[in-house]
Amino acid sequence: MAASRYRRFLRLCEEWPVENSKWQRDLGPVLRQRVAQAFREGENTPISDPEACDQMYESLHRIHTNFYKNKYPRLKDTTFTGVTLEDCRMILATDILKQMEDMKKGTWKRLREKFSAKKPEEDSK
Repeated sequence: MAASRYRRFLRLCEEWPVENSKWQRDLGPVLRQRVAQAFREGENTPISDPEACDQMYESLHRIHTNFYKNKYPRLKDTTFTGVTLEDCRMILATDILKQMEDMKKGTWKRLREKFSAKKPEEDSK
């Protein structure tokens, strides 16, 4: 029975999209890593709690298939602020967040980083 659970999780990992705009903040790679840890021996991995394993799979499957989004459709695709889904995706992209972090830095720190030969991490040590 562990083999069928392992195959279901593998299929889910294959179908789960990887969003490159959210580098190191995407659920897809984390899911793949956790499945690899949980099923170290592949199909021969003993499962201590099969019910919890099945429940976890069903929960992830519902997220993947947008079960609740389809069950409870929204009247509008905007938030109360009027921001659309595409605007939210653009704002949450890693590149934009990095630019915002750079904007938060003071002028002196930016100049020092620009003209410094060593990395800023080394400077703080």
